[in-house]
Amino acid sequence: MSSVVFDQELCGYDFGPGHPMHPIRVDLTMRLADALGVLDRVTVVPAPMADDDLIRTVHDDDLVRAVTRLGHEGGQDLAHGLGSDDNPVFRRMHEATAHVVGASVEAFRRVWSGESLHSANVTGGLHHAMPDRASGFCVYNDVAIGIQSLLDSGATRVAYVDVDAHHGDGVEKVFWDDPRVLTISLHETGEMLFPGTGYPQETGGPEAEGSVVNVALPPGTSDAGWLRAFHAVVPPLLREWQPEVLVSQHGCDSHVEDPLTHLNLTVDGHRTTYEALHDLAHEVAGGRWVVTGGGGYALVDVVPRSWTHLLATMTGTPVDPHLPTPQAWRDHVTRSLGRSAPMRMTDGRDVVWRDWSEGYDPATWLDRSVHATRTEVFPLHGLDPAAW
Repeated sequence: MSSVVFDQELCGYDFGPGHPMHPIRVDLTMRLADALGVLDRVTVVPAPMADDDLIRTVHDDDLVRAVTRLGHEGGQDLAHGLGSDDNPVFRRMHEATAHVVGASVEAFRRVWSGESLHSANVTGGLHHAMPDRASGFCVYNDVAIGIQSLLDSGATRVAYVDVDAHHGDGVEKVFWDDPRVLTISLHETGEMLFPGTGYPQETGGPEAEGSVVNVALPPGTSDAGWLRAFHAVVPPLLREWQPEVLVSQHGCDSHVEDPLTHLNLTVDGHRTTYEALHDLAHEVAGGRWVVTGGGGYALVDVVPRSWTHLLATMTGTPVDPHLPTPQAWRDHVTRSLGRSAPMRMTDGRDVVWRDWSEGYDPATWLDRSVHATRTEVFPLHGLDPAAW
């Protein structure tokens, strides 16, 4: 009952040569998932194109018109975040991004309708886009539009968990004052990384206090610290919230080899996080789980393996991390990119972490960050921040 929304035209979301978010990462993911038989265990459905009315459920009309115009005429509109180094204008930008939005909204629709228990769009997860401007490689916010589509269809409790290395600021902004949406973001602290936001004190607007949760992690955080923080915050809040649908964004730029961030996770840590979210979807949301991609700029060595594990986890039949990557896939990487590909589906790490119940150490930056989040948010949900 799992589906993946994908067609090759989604790789048209392309800021051009040299931009960190190159669509080759998506193409290589789908090729690897196919070669390992993961796609045989899901329904792959084509992505519809979102119309302007759907995009305007979150974005200002001025932004939609600017994206459409510049995507055909070229130019720059920095007031709307277009034409910057992060968000260079490219041909048919509106159409390419509307396609990504349509793919995500289809995944949301399939889960809400019951056609799929889990559904994914790995080209989605454009979590930085704001209602009035593009930001951080993100033109339209497909995740926010998808969540809004759930609310418009009658959902009353949606949980969004963002495990990208960057703060999920755009989704947070859209639902800042909406008590129907719980947004949780684990990310490298804004002291070190774009967009410079996402601190524990950010807890939501006056009408939705406690609906925003931020865990700002120190640079250098590894698998053990990440999973300690994740399990100290995410499961207790989701169990209390009891969402009708769990939505997650899976940027894998938290990897030690990612060129844009300063976290030290491995593919094995990513896989362990995906398994935890899969289990939580079944525990708290009746299995209803919408999955998107996100950041990730180690285009060959990390993203395809991590997202293939994500899709496999979604099917309920994980890929053995000790499996070799298929020779045909490695040959394709060599032919198309002139470089070697990783040999195995693991980084060779045994993932262990110390549970929060074993005690809080105020001498460590990571524990102080987790403690700050629990102290700010847990009482707003009737939870004791000092208890487990």
